[in-house]
Order: sequence, then C-alpha cells, then structure tokens
Amino acid sequence: MILIYTHKITPRVRYIFKHIFTRTLLISVDFTSKVEDFVAHSGPKLSYTKTPLGNEFFIKSNDLLFEQGVNDMEIVIQKWDEIACFFKTGPKSSIPYDIFAASFYLISRYEEYLPHVKDQHNRYTAEQSLAYKYGFLEKPVVDIWAYKMLAVLKEKFPDYHYKMRSFDFISTIDIDNAYAFKHKTIIRSIGGFCKDLFRFRLLNLWNRFAVTFAIKKDPFDTFDQILKVKKEKGIETIFFFLVGDYTTYDTNVSASKTRFKLLIKEMLDYAKVGLHPSYFTINNAALLKKEKQRLEDIVNTPVQKSRQHYLRFNLPETYQNLIDLEIEEDYSMGYASCVGFRAGTCTPFYFYDLDFEIQTPLKVFPFALMDTTLNDYMKLTPKQSLGRIRDLKNEVMSVNGTFITLFHNESLSDFGRWKGWKRLYDSMIKISMI
Repeated sequence: MILIYTHKITPRVRYIFKHIFTRTLLISVDFTSKVEDFVAHSGPKLSYTKTPLGNEFFIKSNDLLFEQGVNDMEIVIQKWDEIACFFKTGPKSSIPYDIFAASFYLISRYEEYLPHVKDQHNRYTAEQSLAYKYGFLEKPVVDIWAYKMLAVLKEKFPDYHYKMRSFDFISTIDIDNAYAFKHKTIIRSIGGFCKDLFRFRLLNLWNRFAVTFAIKKDPFDTFDQILKVKKEKGIETIFFFLVGDYTTYDTNVSASKTRFKLLIKEMLDYAKVGLHPSYFTINNAALLKKEKQRLEDIVNTPVQKSRQHYLRFNLPETYQNLIDLEIEEDYSMGYASCVGFRAGTCTPFYFYDLDFEIQTPLKVFPFALMDTTLNDYMKLTPKQSLGRIRDLKNEVMSVNGTFITLFHNESLSDFGRWKGWKRLYDSMIKISMI
C-alpha cells in the first residue's frame, strides 16, 4: 500500500488517485490529512499538496481536485518528453505535471460540461476537445502518464513489489439492423421495393427478391461468422441490440417479431447481450426504461450493459438515467467522427458525476474505434483502416490496457457501402490477439 498525504481529502482526490493507482497500476492506496501519520508511515508514501513536507515523493497539486462544480479554465498543453501533458508543477515536484488533476479533467469529461456547440445529432464533437486540438486523441495519455510516474516511483521505492496488469480485448457489435430485407413489415418491404425500383437500383431489387423468397441469405445475417471467430479465438464479445420503436433513425426489425427475439436469445447463449437505447432516449428516461424492460422480457435476465444509438449522450443526464435504471456498464464513450480515446484512457473507469461530486456505480468502457468512423467519416479503405486499427491496438498494448472495438453486423456483409469490408473484422481480430 502507498499512503497519500493531502491537505484535504476530497471526493475528487479519492476518485482519481484510486483510478490511477488501483485500477491502472494495481497499487492499493490509503489517504491521510494528518502530517504526523504521514511522517510515521514507514512504507511507500506520496504527498499531494502545495509544498513538500520533507524529501518525500512529492507532487505539487493543482486546485482542480479541491474545487467543486465546473469552471472555465485556461489549459496550457506542453510536452512531457514526447507526450502531451498539462498542469505543470514546478522544480520541487517529483514529476513535472500534476497528472492526477489532468487525468481527472479528461476522465470526468469536464470539458463536456462547459458551453459547446452540438452537431446535427446533438452530440459533443471530437473537434472541440483538447485531445483533438492538440493531437493526442489517438493516445491513451492518462495511462501513459501513469506509467511514466510509475517509473519514477520505482526509483524512489525499489523494494516495493509492483504487479503488472495484462492487455485485454473486447469486441462489441451493435445491431442497428439485424436484417437488410427479412422480417420487415409488409409496408416497409413494399416501400423498400418501390424505392429501389424508383431509383433504378436493380442489384438491390434482385437481392431483395432473392432474400424474400429464400434463394439467398440476408446480407446482414453475419451472426454465424461473428460467433465462429469468437469461438475460434476465444474473445469476449458483446452484442448491443436496438429494440426501440421504428423512427427515422431507428430502423431495426420490430422487437415483437418472433425471429428477432429468437436471434437475441441465440446470441445470449454464446456471448453477452446489452441494450442499444434508441435515438431519442438521450434525455428521455421513460423511453429508456421501456426499452430496457422490453429487452429484459426477451432475455429473461437483468440487462446491465448499454451503448447509446448514434453515440448520443449528454453528460450527466444520460448517465444519470442509466444509473437510475441500474445499468452497470456503458460502452458509449467514443466519438463518431474520429477514432481514439475520448476520455484519454483505455482503462474502464467509474463515471464521476460533477453535478453531485460523487463517484457513481456506472462503469464506463471506452472504445478505441468504430467501423462507421473508418468508412463513413474518415473515408478510409479497409487496408488503410487495418493500419489505423493496428496503431491503436499497439498504443493500448503498450500500457497493458483494454482494447475495445465497435463493429456492426452490417459491416461484415460485403453489401452496399460495406463492399470490400468483410475481411476487415477477421483481420482486426487476428492482430488484436497477437
């Protein structure tokens, strides 16, 4: 155990020190605000305050962890060796930056509480973030900073036994459209046929006809392929099912369809299943509750995992609603337009609610990349995408973090805008398991 002395033990201090030490570096910590207890402690110790008490491991504290609420502040980005960092400390400090305040700023998503312009889907955009503006979005800086501090700690306390965590990989699959043509209502099927006919999309017409009359398999029905890879490689896989009512943005098969219910139950037999709350649940607690209950009625078990459709969430409201419904894990933390680490970390963390100044029981699992980001936003080819995936995986592996990817069953279809993308998922799995 490492003893932490600070002049005031706040919820923010407890939260971020436990994240950095306990969850990232696997080091247990305790806290004290009594100088005599700190001086008497014979084991490894660290002071986090304005001036050192002696010649201990000292980090000069920024005011952020001792404040409440959200304030606009000037942040100066500098370089710690080759990595971006901020909140410079001073000559007496054992490390040149207050990584605890900087990590809290990123992980709490402090900047998303400040005034900002939403995109067309009412989302906070990557382009407004510090990480994007200063070019460190594709690096898990919080984890990198933690390991840089650990190197200095090891010099100070060489006899202390340090454990190392291991690299982890989680493949997550969003089911926005379980099927391209099958199991749709008659009205939707006729509408789709007329639209293809009107736009003279002959290939679509043929595929629609062939699937409807069981001449060929529905192109979006790629579930066997995903499960085959999961079984062969032994990877953790989570399916997030959209079970909301039909809207412009929610176009999945109706959750009342028997075949769709059977599909969900079948996936639950081989993998984990979570809720994919529909487009309009962003600030609608009643709708979120309805959809959670709908999925629970299908799977006959409590639903504890969630990812917002279109990655639409507002902080802290959306997360507060998830917590009220006893959702334990959220996988929405990432950007639609850019790959990288929205919260600056590749380590799952508990959501800190800046409204109430408390650590909540909701665990956030940040993902590193999404297939639609690579294809639709970044306009990359599958080969270029694999290169970016490899780079991100290497960044996560260098800090023994958790590499989480987001794909859709559609992107394995080799159909429509996903022509030529079918092999990318297999290729990604292979490099992620190395």
